[in-house]
Amino acid sequence: MFSNIKTSEENKARVTELTNKLQLGAENVIARLAFSYSLSKEIKLELSEIKDSKGKEYSSRVLFGSHLPYYVALICQHYGIYKSNSEVPKYLKLHIDHGLELIYTEFQDNPNLVGADLLLGWISEGLEVIG
Repeated sequence: MFSNIKTSEENKARVTELTNKLQLGAENVIARLAFSYSLSKEIKLELSEIKDSKGKEYSSRVLFGSHLPYYVALICQHYGIYKSNSEVPKYLKLHIDHGLELIYTEFQDNPNLVGADLLLGWISEGLEVIG
């Protein structure tokens, strides 16, 4: 399907900064969280808004581990496309970049935010939605 994904140049520094500040694990963890957070907003991003690919590079194996089919399935469900669609990697990239921007904004608004508090806040929001 694809071998790697690169964030935008702007998000390269954000990945490192968020990884260091939030202390949730390696840089690929922040990228996975960013992807999930972006999708949780239920926004359909436009391929015409895709950013450059001059940032942090992840191999699909490092980024998604053995769970790539699940991440692809999430994109397919969200956009109503099939897994063989050639634009799946672009949608993955779009949501990683978008999620990094969202998390970075949250971090800017609350510089004392720590990783555990961020995750607990997201869990609380999710429980309120289903509650």
